[in-house]
Amino acid sequence: MTVSQEKPIDLYYWPTPNGWKISVMLEELGVPYEVKYVNIGRGEQFDPHFLSFSPNNRMPAIIDPEGPDGEPISVFESGAILQYLGRKFGKFYPHDERERVETDEWLMWQIGGFGPMLGQNHHFRHYAPEKVPYGIERYFNETHRLYKVLNRRLEGRDHVAAGQYTIADMAILGWALRWQRQGIDLEEFPDVKGWLDRLQAREGVQRGLAVGADDQHKLVIAEDKKAQSILFGQK
Repeated sequence: MTVSQEKPIDLYYWPTPNGWKISVMLEELGVPYEVKYVNIGRGEQFDPHFLSFSPNNRMPAIIDPEGPDGEPISVFESGAILQYLGRKFGKFYPHDERERVETDEWLMWQIGGFGPMLGQNHHFRHYAPEKVPYGIERYFNETHRLYKVLNRRLEGRDHVAAGQYTIADMAILGWALRWQRQGIDLEEFPDVKGWLDRLQAREGVQRGLAVGADDQHKLVIAEDKKAQSILFGQK
């Protein structure tokens, strides 16, 4: 069943790997949405209005004015948003239970490991006020291990789950696009490289990654001590 969307979905967003998950999904779905920028380097994620529906003070979040039973609904946490949109519009989130379980497995793999570990890699390599060799090595090694897992999974496959393009691909994509910042040599992982090339050739992915691209320069965390204090000190 095709579900139409008349009123735009509000997307609370900043152009980061987690934000891209949802901008890509909305572009792939082709539904109307309106971007509400949340500049995380300026502390806008702590605004009381934003906290009223995203209590973990993290973006992305959405407000769908046409939620269940026609009433508005807010959803925070990127994985939950992907699942909600996939269920609502019946796309990129398989109906078959075995395929859905497989999709959820790889979505949770990203949420529980690939994102957090690569995020720590970014932190210790680029943002920590002091170089901590143990932290740099620890999170690089875990990042490298996770790329090996992903590469092994993609051997002989075009997509990570269910034999098709799903929200699991969208969730992993943005983090894998930062491979250079993570110290990864992508030539070591040819199946990941091919998968990234295939996904980046999709028009929906290109449009989703372009959302807010002109504003990325406003979040140069490595050189912005105030942004570091806000993001890492949680002030």
